[in-house]
Amino acid sequence: MKRFWRENSLSIVMLGMFFLLFIFGQAYTGWRENNDDRVQHGLRPHAFSEYLVSAHFAEATMENWESEFLQGGVFILFTVFLYQKGSAESKDPDKREEVDRDPRRIRDKRDAPWPVRRGGWVLKLYENSLSLAFFLLFLISFFLHAVSGRLEYNEEQALHGASAVSLGGSMTGSRVWFESFQNWQSEFLAIGCMVMFSVYLRQKGSPESKPVDAPHSQTGS
Repeated sequence: MKRFWRENSLSIVMLGMFFLLFIFGQAYTGWRENNDDRVQHGLRPHAFSEYLVSAHFAEATMENWESEFLQGGVFILFTVFLYQKGSAESKDPDKREEVDRDPRRIRDKRDAPWPVRRGGWVLKLYENSLSLAFFLLFLISFFLHAVSGRLEYNEEQALHGASAVSLGGSMTGSRVWFESFQNWQSEFLAIGCMVMFSVYLRQKGSPESKPVDAPHSQTGS
């Protein structure tokens, strides 16, 4: 058990914080805020379990998830062919990196993943699977954001005696795009800052940083 924790502690802690602290904190405070709004309009407050399957909670959650998956997929893909001299987050533009080696030349390696040994279209898919996974999750969360956003918007419309809108009408309106762009811009600002800050700033012991004594011109960690 001790070895399992040591070898998986980063993912366990990050996912633990997500489930036990942040998603619960969002759900609880969103539930309180949504019920305040419902009471003001003379509606029955939601039970917490009802709120967890409501459009209000789904829209707020998917709105943020889509931006995270988008910036993750774009950053992974862009680091294949774009560079930042001196950044720990970039490949060195002046030399060939280990990540660029052709897996087809070592497909007989015993401990290579199965898709590498299988080759063909399976390998082609596998060698791009990281970015594809992020883009797929982005598309799913964006669609769920649009659907739940429409439901939430129509609930607001009903409270004010206005007509409901279709999914197409919601997608051509400004609300879903405003919510998306306000999250997208913050994610790309953050990743851009990480790329640039790692040129000059250090964090001892982190693989996201260059060694503390590394020159600013050194590219990659």
